[in-house]
Amino acid sequence: MVGHSSEPVLRFEHVWLYFEDKPALEDVSFEILEGETRIIMGASGSGKTVLLKTALGLLKPDSGRVFVFGQDITRLNESELFDIRARIGVLFQEGGLFDSLTVEENVAYPLVNQKAAPRPLEDVRERVEEALRFVELEQTMDKLPSELSGGMRRRVGIARAIASKPALLLYDSPTAGLDPITAYTIVTLIIKERDTRKATTVVVTHRYQDGAWMANFRYNPESGCLEPLRNGSSTERRTRLMVLREGRIVFEGERCEFEAARDPYLVKFIKR
Repeated sequence: MVGHSSEPVLRFEHVWLYFEDKPALEDVSFEILEGETRIIMGASGSGKTVLLKTALGLLKPDSGRVFVFGQDITRLNESELFDIRARIGVLFQEGGLFDSLTVEENVAYPLVNQKAAPRPLEDVRERVEEALRFVELEQTMDKLPSELSGGMRRRVGIARAIASKPALLLYDSPTAGLDPITAYTIVTLIIKERDTRKATTVVVTHRYQDGAWMANFRYNPESGCLEPLRNGSSTERRTRLMVLREGRIVFEGERCEFEAARDPYLVKFIKR
């Protein structure tokens, strides 16, 4: 179980990032504490995915600094970033699975590629089975992604993200393109992982409903279901929303503050 500390797991300090001469991130500053849930919303092209890629070191800021687990990653090279990324679980858009690998091989990928701490094959398989049981897809180990539905592929992506039991989980548009029932299943799994392991969780989405579920519900391990949070509970207070517009942060706060906002750009997310 992950403990809580005052040290930010992720911190951006006045980050600017340009594509040609247009800013994709504009003076972005925020921090996410250990055990916190952060919902990042914004219209298409607002900089949400760019922000996640910058947090992973896949994109380098033109100015400003990015800290992950207290370490400045801004100018680290790929080999220096390897150990840091090994502590981060990522669900890419559309699941991001390798088409030529089986479900088992996909979920095992981050485990067998941890160079700093090689794992015995028996341990890898045990972790894979555990992760697939978590998303209720243990029967699909030998299948290829093309044999699965869109929702199942997304669940395999979650299994891969959590297989190494990372300290930080990044979900990029986990419910995009899914029907409401499947989207609810995916958010339930994200909440289940968050509440089971107290993992620091970042969810990028254009759907306010995803953020509302994350803020309003918790996972009950006894019933195996979500249940509403009491107003003012510690879990609710650890869930914060952030909204991007054209690369700038235009809102950062708790759900009740967001729902009280009158800015037309913010209101349109609530009314969708």
